[in-house]
Amino acid sequence: MTGGRITNLWNMIMHRAILALPAIVLLAACQPAMNGARTAATPRADMPPAAPQAPPAPAPAQVVKAPAPPASARTAAALDTTTPEQKAAAARKPAADAERLLGETVASLGDATRPGLWIRTPLADAAGSGRVEDAASGKSAMVELIPLDGPDTAGSEISLAALRVLEIGLTDLPTLKVYAQ
Repeated sequence: MTGGRITNLWNMIMHRAILALPAIVLLAACQPAMNGARTAATPRADMPPAAPQAPPAPAPAQVVKAPAPPASARTAAALDTTTPEQKAAAARKPAADAERLLGETVASLGDATRPGLWIRTPLADAAGSGRVEDAASGKSAMVELIPLDGPDTAGSEISLAALRVLEIGLTDLPTLKVYAQ
């Protein structure tokens, strides 16, 4: 190599090093914990680890809606098209301040071919999200509230899937507490 080429090569290397220096300094400033320094965001070794946070609750529509059963369905298992994940989410109780009690009703199995988690009840003035709770067992399920004409003392119809979440027999007539969200 000639002297001019070496000088040009040296100048190019130094120029790139000088340009990279601010980036290196900025990256080093972002990592004080790597050097043993602590920041407000760095947990102390003597502090217990934070409790894991529960996953966010799914939207009610994702829980209560399900595809229609096949026309050939004849058993409760075949007619119930809700997924195990939907049933688990439906069984979770919300915070007490997130709902209000509409009242109690005696419910029977509604249209078994209608998919999803729902209750048709005269306790609901408008369609919306809600929850039913079996007064006997305390088990509950998130449901879609569907208004039903009649006095509040009239009975209600509940979906096959909701009865299965509540673990209530299909021919039983349970007393249910109905909540609106």
